[in-house]
Amino acid sequence: MQRIKHPLARFFIYAGLTLFLVYSIFPFYWTTLQSLKTVREANSRKPLFFFTPTFEHYTELWFDSVPENAGDLAVGLILAVTVLVLAALFADRLPIANGIIYGGVVLGFLVILWAIPRFVDTAEFYNYFVNSIIVTIGTVVISLSIGCLAAYGLARYAGILGVIILVAAMAFRALPRLAFILPYFWLGRVTGLLDSYSLVIITLVTVNQPFTLWMLRSFFMDIPNSIEEAAMIDGCSRLMAFWRVIVPLMWPGIVSTGLFSMLLAYNEFLLVRVLTQSKWTLPVAISQFTGAEQLGQLNMAAAAAVSVTIPITIVILFFQKQLLRGLTAGAVKG
Repeated sequence: MQRIKHPLARFFIYAGLTLFLVYSIFPFYWTTLQSLKTVREANSRKPLFFFTPTFEHYTELWFDSVPENAGDLAVGLILAVTVLVLAALFADRLPIANGIIYGGVVLGFLVILWAIPRFVDTAEFYNYFVNSIIVTIGTVVISLSIGCLAAYGLARYAGILGVIILVAAMAFRALPRLAFILPYFWLGRVTGLLDSYSLVIITLVTVNQPFTLWMLRSFFMDIPNSIEEAAMIDGCSRLMAFWRVIVPLMWPGIVSTGLFSMLLAYNEFLLVRVLTQSKWTLPVAISQFTGAEQLGQLNMAAAAAVSVTIPITIVILFFQKQLLRGLTAGAVKG
């Protein structure tokens, strides 16, 4: 494709992209403004863009009561999160193995999540946040573990059975959510797993696995067989060659697939709403504010929507390089 050099054409292209960017960002921008307004300002007939922001809705959403040393705790939390983020960003420059650093960062975040309720009287929305993290991490880890091995096998197997499995996976992926609810609801009642993390994770893995399989397989197809064969000649087993040679080459594709799987699990509403009664995730928790009749609940819904968006945005920004590398390497090829 030749680069467009005409000034007028470039002007219209950039103007169109700018309008599309504004069109995409404005809903989130307006939601953020609504979350920072008082109830009266949020329901004003004239839209207000300039006002004195208030964080009372976020405080009410996340805390039952605010401690006197809330400022010190907030500073400590920010410092701890900053240190963990910097450690993950500059892992290549530290004299420690990257795996140890990333493992320590994950452990540090888990410790922070465990410690917050010990120092602050958190509200129920915090429990929903923890539920979302558990369900999302469990779904992504299991989906990638099964998907990598299965996709690698299908990429290297040239028989008709592999085609049948891929077509069946695609047909299974096309089924609506309602096709999964009743069977897994019955399975949960029979096994006693209803309203548990295990049942939700198993169901989401089932829904997500065909997509993971197809996406990872396209990456493995781009890696020549000679690479792992050379590793096996040097003494590696098939599994060792896969782990030490193929996985490092596949890392951008694994990250891209993991991010899409994370979005699916993090934003799932219907399956979680039906299969759980107490272990709701954040999308289900927001629904209790959007259907309320009180005007103040709309501000709470806006604060909840912003709170849900921020963690996933940080993760996407953190892995944006791997995501772009994965997408441009052919991860979305059929």
